[in-house]
Amino acid sequence: MALDWLIGTNLPQFWKNYLAHFEKDENQEVHKRYVVFDMETSGLNWKDDVILSIGAIGINDNAIEIGDFFEIFIKQEKFNSHSVAFSSVVKDDDEKFVEAEAIIQFLNFIKDATLVSHNINLDLEMINQALKRLELGRLKNTFMDTNALFQRWQHHVQDTQVSLDEVCDALKIKKSDRLTASGNAYTTALVFLKLKSKLGI
Repeated sequence: MALDWLIGTNLPQFWKNYLAHFEKDENQEVHKRYVVFDMETSGLNWKDDVILSIGAIGINDNAIEIGDFFEIFIKQEKFNSHSVAFSSVVKDDDEKFVEAEAIIQFLNFIKDATLVSHNINLDLEMINQALKRLELGRLKNTFMDTNALFQRWQHHVQDTQVSLDEVCDALKIKKSDRLTASGNAYTTALVFLKLKSKLGI
């Protein structure tokens, strides 16, 4: 589908740039890039809660690209400092950005990569809700869920929910820095590569 309809519209340039990544030349060699990401939120309700931080890391040629890294902290009003689950996520000395700027930077980072996360649906919907607040469309990226891949490897029912810690234990992967989005993204990337190898995908 051509993107000619964008010309002359009031869509912001960053959104046009994002959509342009999905306009493929049939003769162009496609290089597969994955972006494994995680986010910390004020809760688990995508309608009412907000994103506190996003961490992401790129994978190319079945290897984690340490230099292909993204982390951002978001200014917010709904964060409850008394919540045990989320109180250690955002430190006072972290530089924070408004949600719109954080989403722009995230889109600029992911481009047309395949997105990977553990129990990815909530993360995707949180991003889509942020895009909706900017009066834009939904994410166009293809995506993969490490929980679903784990169920496939274990031959379990696909809607079974298993925590990232449980998956790490099953795969004998060391868990590190599990209190930050970037730490979770790195651990999820290790899980993804191991499952990808085991499943031959």
